[in-house]
Amino acid sequence: MGQIKDDKLLQKVADRIKQIREHNNITQEVFYNDIGIHIARIEARKANISLSTLNAICKYFQMSLSEFFSEID
Repeated sequence: MGQIKDDKLLQKVADRIKQIREHNNITQEVFYNDIGIHIARIEARKANISLSTLNAICKYFQMSLSEFFSEID
């Protein structure tokens, strides 16, 4: 089975990541230097994010996956 792409969910996740990153005053470059994840393509909704990557992002910002998704309806 191939990947299923849900554009609306991908947009909400990307927007939430950007919101959290900007709230913490972290640039995309600093984020990459800190944990090695190119976040620009994710925020631009050009890449489908894996749960492992999302978990790494949440750990970086010291939040759980449930906290991350609590702002997404």
